[in-house]
Amino acid sequence: MSYSIGTPPFQLYGMIDTGSDLIWFQCKPCKSYYNQTSPIFDPSKSSSYNIIPCSSPTCTQNPESHCSLDHMKKCEYNVFYGDFSKSKGYLSEDILTLISNDGSPVTFSNIVIGCGHKNNFTIDGKISGFIGLGRGPLSLVSQLGSSIGRKFSYCLVPFFSQANIPSKLNFGDTSVVSGIGTVSTPIVQGDFGTFYVTILEAFSVGNETIKLNHTNFRLKNPGNTIIDSGSTLVHLPYAIYSRLESAVASLVKLKRVKDPTQQMNLCYKTTSNFLKVPIITAHFMGADVHLNALNTFIPVDHKVVCFAFVPNDVFDYVTFGNVAQQNFLVGYDLLKNIISFKPTDCAKY
Repeated sequence: MSYSIGTPPFQLYGMIDTGSDLIWFQCKPCKSYYNQTSPIFDPSKSSSYNIIPCSSPTCTQNPESHCSLDHMKKCEYNVFYGDFSKSKGYLSEDILTLISNDGSPVTFSNIVIGCGHKNNFTIDGKISGFIGLGRGPLSLVSQLGSSIGRKFSYCLVPFFSQANIPSKLNFGDTSVVSGIGTVSTPIVQGDFGTFYVTILEAFSVGNETIKLNHTNFRLKNPGNTIIDSGSTLVHLPYAIYSRLESAVASLVKLKRVKDPTQQMNLCYKTTSNFLKVPIITAHFMGADVHLNALNTFIPVDHKVVCFAFVPNDVFDYVTFGNVAQQNFLVGYDLLKNIISFKPTDCAKY
């Protein structure tokens, strides 16, 4: 996501993540950093930049922040992610600028941000840091709040699309997902405050239906699935994954091979750009989401594709990552507490 921070506005690029809250980016001076190819923000050059003091409720009530140990009475944050990315720096405030659909800038004052001076990120490139779109108070969605009607949506262009076309992210009234093909599922409270938690009832593939019973999870609440734009794959409890893999493998008539990256279990050799694999339907409460080859298999090497679902018994929930969300308009309405899916050619949206 392209956005700007400070006065004058300084352009940054954040990875949107519905699975976290904080807006953070690398800042000068960096004590340790990852290789960012775009310019790094220098807070001393922004006349509107302010570090939040330790005494502020923003610091004391945020579980990821604390008073710095250097006796400077500044609020320090420390965040970690599932892929071992991390950032540490000062919790601050500044002006955030977005570009509206008509090309004009829209500014938001006193947005809480993380100015990261010690960072480790698993991806090199122009990405400056993270844009948290979660449900916590410091996420961009929560901070923009009523100004966007607590609504946003995105349409993810396929990773391996040949055309250099950006994905779309909308806030407010333009983000409403509706019309033919739209299905919606409720957001439930779940056991995870930050995340967008839904209820996934079953998968179906061919003639087989694989139900996700509450006994598959060690959760207090019925919510069992996180819709996570910051994850890549679909992560499933092993018992569910095993049945789904068997059902898919029984219907795919291609030569099985090992994953060259050693990350996925079910891989095939293919010589065609057209991949003949079964449709997998994710049966969310009130919403059947039909996943085609684009959502269920990814190319990992020359003429090798792998099933983009993996077993995971570390976490007691399903993670519905961004491969499964490609070519869907995915809308989040936090007033109605629903997530909507609409099949869409995102390159043309």
